[in-house]
Amino acid sequence: MKIGVLTGGGDCPGLNAVIRAVVRKGIFHYDDKFVGFLEGWRGVVEDKTVTLDLEAVGGILPRGGTILRTSRTNPGKHERGMERCLETLRRHEVEALIAIGGDDTISIGLKLQQLGAKVVGVPKTIDNDLAGTDYCFGFDTAVNVATSAIDRVHTTAEAHNRVMVVEVMGRDSGWIAVYSGLAGGADVILIPERPIDIEEVAETIRERHERGRYFSVVVVAEGAKFARDLDPQQGAPVVRGGGTDEFGHVRLGGIGNVLAREIERLTGYETRAVVLGHIQRGGSPSSFDRVLATRYGIGAIDMVHRGEFGFMAALRGNKIISVPMAEAIGRNRKVDQEMLDVMTGMLDRVKEPAR
Repeated sequence: MKIGVLTGGGDCPGLNAVIRAVVRKGIFHYDDKFVGFLEGWRGVVEDKTVTLDLEAVGGILPRGGTILRTSRTNPGKHERGMERCLETLRRHEVEALIAIGGDDTISIGLKLQQLGAKVVGVPKTIDNDLAGTDYCFGFDTAVNVATSAIDRVHTTAEAHNRVMVVEVMGRDSGWIAVYSGLAGGADVILIPERPIDIEEVAETIRERHERGRYFSVVVVAEGAKFARDLDPQQGAPVVRGGGTDEFGHVRLGGIGNVLAREIERLTGYETRAVVLGHIQRGGSPSSFDRVLATRYGIGAIDMVHRGEFGFMAALRGNKIISVPMAEAIGRNRKVDQEMLDVMTGMLDRVKEPAR
C-alpha cells in the first residue's frame, strides 16, 4: 500500500518515534511505501510532501520535534480546503492516511474519512487530555521537565523565604500540573477543573508561614481560572493576546504572573513566577514516551492493514486498542476524581481537628 503520514498541532517529544515505527514496520512487514505531508494539514491542502523511507527515519528515535514539521492549519478555513485535501491524496495515490495529532487534527481526519478518504488516527497531546486513551506520548517527558524545574525552584524558594509560582501547560485539563506538582512536592496545585479561590490560596500560604515554613511552591496550569475573576470577565482564563488560531483557540499564558502578584498583595510575602512554556515541549523524549510512541506507530500501521479506518489507536490499561475517532474528540479528558483526591490529600493545608 501507499500510505500518507502527517503530524498536526503542537509539537511534542515522541512524534518522530511514531513516524519511525510506522515506516519501519510498514516496509519490513507489509512492503508499504510512504509519503510524508509537511506541516500538518497545510501539507495536504498545499501538496507539500517528502518521501518517507528507511533512510529518512534513521536515527530519529531520540529526536524531539517532528521531521515532518507541523502547524495548526485547519483545511476548513481555507478555500476548498477539504476538497483540495482529497485531490492531493488522489494525486499521490495515497490509499490510507495516518494522522498524528490531538482533537483538532483527529477531527479533520474524521471529516475526510466521512468524505471518502481512509484515515487512521494516532493520539498526540502533551496535555494528556484526549479522550479515548489513557496516556498520550509527550506527557511523561513534559512532566519530567516540569518536575525538574519544581525541584530547582524549591531550593531558591527556601533560600530566600519566597513564594514561587510555577506555570505549566494545561489548557483545559490539569494533568501536567497534578503529576508534576505531586512529584515535585508542591504546596498548592491549581488546575482548570477547580476554579481558583485566591483567598484560600493566600490562607494556605499564611498557615505554612505560621508553622515555620517560610517558603511555598505553587504549581498552576495555564488554563486555570479564578472563581471570582480579577477582571470584569468572570471565570475567564488569562490570555496572552494575539487573536486565535484556525481552530479558534486563544493563546493562553500569564496566569502565573497574575497569581504571583495577587499572592504577594494578599500575604505580603515576596512572590516570584516562573513560566515553563515551550521548554516542556522541547528536547528528547523520555524512555517511556519512546516506547509508547513506538507502540502507537506499530498499532496504527496494523490498523491500516486490518482496514480499521475512522478509528484511532489508543492505550487502555497496558494494551494498544482501536477506538472510534468520534469517541476520541467528543470531549476533553479531565483529571479524574481519584487523582483529585490524591492531590487534595497531599496538599499542605492543616484544618482544625474535628471536635
